[in-house]
Amino acid sequence: MMRTLIRTVLLFYFLLFNIACFAQQSDRLSLSDKLYGLSKFWSEVNYNFVYKYKIDADLWDRTYKQAIENVQKTKTDYEYYRELKKLCAVLKDGHTSVYFPDQIQNKILTSNFGDVRMSLMNVEGKTLIVQTNKSQEKAIPFASEVVKVNGLATDEYQDRFVKPYISSSTQQGIINNASSQLLSGLEGEEYDIEITTPKGQLQKLHLVHATTVEKEVSPAFIGNKPPFELKWLRGKIAYVGINTFDDASVVKEFVNSLPEITKAQSVIIDIRNNGGGSSKNAREIAKYFIAGNLIYGARNYSREIIPTDRALGSFLEAKDTVAGRPQWGLSASECKEYYNSYTGNTFHAYKYAPDTVQEVAKIKVPVIVLTSTYTASAAEDFLIYLDREKNITRVGDFTNGSTGQPLQVALPGGGSAWICTKKVTFSDGREFVGKGIEPHVIVKQTKNDILYPSKFDGQLKAAIEKLAVISKDISN
Repeated sequence: MMRTLIRTVLLFYFLLFNIACFAQQSDRLSLSDKLYGLSKFWSEVNYNFVYKYKIDADLWDRTYKQAIENVQKTKTDYEYYRELKKLCAVLKDGHTSVYFPDQIQNKILTSNFGDVRMSLMNVEGKTLIVQTNKSQEKAIPFASEVVKVNGLATDEYQDRFVKPYISSSTQQGIINNASSQLLSGLEGEEYDIEITTPKGQLQKLHLVHATTVEKEVSPAFIGNKPPFELKWLRGKIAYVGINTFDDASVVKEFVNSLPEITKAQSVIIDIRNNGGGSSKNAREIAKYFIAGNLIYGARNYSREIIPTDRALGSFLEAKDTVAGRPQWGLSASECKEYYNSYTGNTFHAYKYAPDTVQEVAKIKVPVIVLTSTYTASAAEDFLIYLDREKNITRVGDFTNGSTGQPLQVALPGGGSAWICTKKVTFSDGREFVGKGIEPHVIVKQTKNDILYPSKFDGQLKAAIEKLAVISKDISN
């Protein structure tokens, strides 16, 4: 009996010691550290953020001032970094983000609630449960909608507690992340949610974040798509899935498959799940689909900061860019130049010329490129390379609309921030960051497409139908 009591007491103190150690590790920032990190991020954004001219300057400064007050009230490093994320989200850029230190990030759970594992997704504007652990598949039916969180309607909860912390270039990106991250939090955080099942039944669940041991899930994972896929569809259509540009092997597999692809009467290139990677890999595949050997990539810009020009602009107003300042001997164009410098709207344009690519056999048949909101970065560069080609049609949804060169900034406690320093446009100057590259034929995914991808694919169906119309026009 005494031994059991001693073991219990020792176990209690062991756990207490570990909790204290974790608290010291994760809550180690002093007030000066917190204020320094906040000010460092704010300053680096002011100097380096390439889209600063798109921000409401008053809103940015007001939010910074509020953040100064808020960080002083934070009791944990987790709360502090949440405040940094909230400030960052005002910039509305997918390549500008704040990242938790590893010791905090490793404690954040999204879908694990002990006995319950539950993954969420935005489906046609609703937050649906798209996967649970196997043992919960009957209790928590697939495709149930989360209608309330902690007493608030899901939309209201997202607007108050989720969306203000999401950095994204597009509204669709915010909506998607607000669903998938709806219940993201630290171990021990509790949620009372209400769900409506596909049969219309209302259920209440009390969830507490804790590691889920059970591995088997329902529906089962389909698995990651391979970097490259080739299969044949009716009508001698070659379906080419390019799911990443991050691995040079995708170029090798594409080139090895060319003898087969060149037999096709038309081609569908699917980059809906391609989040980017190397623009060089994208170009190495794109060169087979362009006419000639000149390939037109993106134009790149970065902010040009000349302190004296900014100083002159600080004495000017927006109206001076139209009327000028005759009393100072400044024309309207001169005022515009100085004022733009002050507001962060003056750019250095990198030298631009089309690249000359290796001469290769070209694929000249009708081509459809399937895109989605998950098509991003180097995959968007791929679309830019193909933009001038008359035989290529984009079908699907707007792309992710986020690319650029981030500056990495170290923050106190081991966290970091990315700040986008490079503006990227089409070769003719058209912008797509912040809205995505628009398909020629817009086809949104339906509920069935998202929930039952092995049975339904409305975008692929639309691509096949578009190719039939193109083939008929060619025949006539």
